[in-house]
Amino acid sequence: MFPRYLYPVLMLAALLQGCAMAPGMKMKTNSPLSNVEVPVMKDGKLTKEKAKITPITADLIIERENSRRQAVNNLPPEEEVQTGYKIGPHDRLQITVWDHPELNDPGGEKIDPTMAGKVVQDDGTVYYPYVGNVPVAGKSVSEVREMLTRGLSKYFKKVKLDVRVLAFQSHRAYVVGEVKSPGIQSMVDTRLTVAEAISRAGGATADADLSRVSLSRGDKLYPIDVLALYEQGNNVQNQLLKDGDVLNVPDRKDNKVFVMGEVGRQMPVPINKGKMTLAQAVSEAYGVDFNSAKPEELYVIRGGQVRPEIFQLNAESPDALILADQFPLQPHDIVFVGTAGITQWSRVLNQVLPSSFTSVMSRAAFIGM
Repeated sequence: MFPRYLYPVLMLAALLQGCAMAPGMKMKTNSPLSNVEVPVMKDGKLTKEKAKITPITADLIIERENSRRQAVNNLPPEEEVQTGYKIGPHDRLQITVWDHPELNDPGGEKIDPTMAGKVVQDDGTVYYPYVGNVPVAGKSVSEVREMLTRGLSKYFKKVKLDVRVLAFQSHRAYVVGEVKSPGIQSMVDTRLTVAEAISRAGGATADADLSRVSLSRGDKLYPIDVLALYEQGNNVQNQLLKDGDVLNVPDRKDNKVFVMGEVGRQMPVPINKGKMTLAQAVSEAYGVDFNSAKPEELYVIRGGQVRPEIFQLNAESPDALILADQFPLQPHDIVFVGTAGITQWSRVLNQVLPSSFTSVMSRAAFIGM
């Protein structure tokens, strides 16, 4: 029989053997699935299932990088580049016929420039004396000039005329988001590119995330990496815009990953210029606390209703940090460093049982254990 004053010590020793009951966040390292079910989008409906835990390996990094490059190059299909501006509805045309001032716009220099010229109607036609309604939509300036010349030649000899676009209103793109002057950008006689559209909108703001610009065309959305265009000269990203395109420059305020667990400081870490690796995130959080961490339990938890994912890196070996430095993170990822079992029980002793444990040990010392 043991003395009654030793019972708490013996009970504590028994508890120390039951590490599975230690408090704190932990995951089943021997299971390919998460402990809890999470919302998942399947066939357009929300359901729930356990997320898959995928080991971070060289093969995984290669597969993900190839998929990323394919997604970045998933740009609108190339189309035949038009050689000139095609006139459309609401454009304003100035038509000048030499030696026949009666056919030209009245008022001369006194007329309001915004009212000068002839506006192309919704049906794509413009009315001109003697010729009538001329279908000009979809035609270039030179084609319209030839049409009018042929029409007026039936009534006048040696017709000489000139046609130019006073106001480009039919082809417009929209630049929204983190630019200094968001709004409509009219397309003139030269095709409008992504870089030019952002420049016309006053350039990007300080909060812009140029690595995640999106181009909305019809019912499709295309990712545009403008940062790669600016810093790497990737001209493939400098797409030609079409009428009705919407270019959205998002902000980077929410571009953060959250580092938790056994690190120097649990904190959100901002993603710089759209790039952040697992090693960089842990380093920004003042590194892994190897005195209390369980290095084989380094997790990246990636939420989202479409396909939640959990990645695990076994960082017991220092060379595993090479994989950590090549594993890219995404906004809102959670990096979690697991806690070693002995550390969890040390916290139990210090936080849950400090007074009783100290009292028992003091009494044992006094009696002479």
